[in-house]
Amino acid sequence: MTTATGERECRFCGIIRGEVPAVVVFADDASLAFLDRRPLFPGHLLLVPREHIVTLADLPDRLVEPLFRSARLLARAVEEAMAAEGSFVAMNNRVSQSIPHLHVHIVPRRRHDGLKGFFWPRLGYRDEAEIARVGEVLRTTISRLQSKISDKA
Repeated sequence: MTTATGERECRFCGIIRGEVPAVVVFADDASLAFLDRRPLFPGHLLLVPREHIVTLADLPDRLVEPLFRSARLLARAVEEAMAAEGSFVAMNNRVSQSIPHLHVHIVPRRRHDGLKGFFWPRLGYRDEAEIARVGEVLRTTISRLQSKISDKA
């Protein structure tokens, strides 16, 4: 996609606006999280700020806390929903950043899961039913965890 000025349109901005299909599992005023279509493992999420921000260095101070609060929630949810032993949370800045919109990878991990270094194979979901099921279990877990957090406040 290109804009009227000939610039390449940001795919993640299209997802945020609802113009590009995605399995969204979380949304708040500052951010949105959806399933990566080429996950390292099922449950691999991408968390993006709603504003078009390219790198972590560009992230305004007012968005640091809300974005990382959401990343913390989603890391817990991915581990629980996917029965994972842990999670991998990372972001690229420009190099290896396939879409120039800040995004946090949240990936379920298990011991001996085969991830070594930074040359990881990408696996697809078996079918649309699997991606829908994974999205639903994550949405349910996120909602439940949010309720627990608000009960403590």
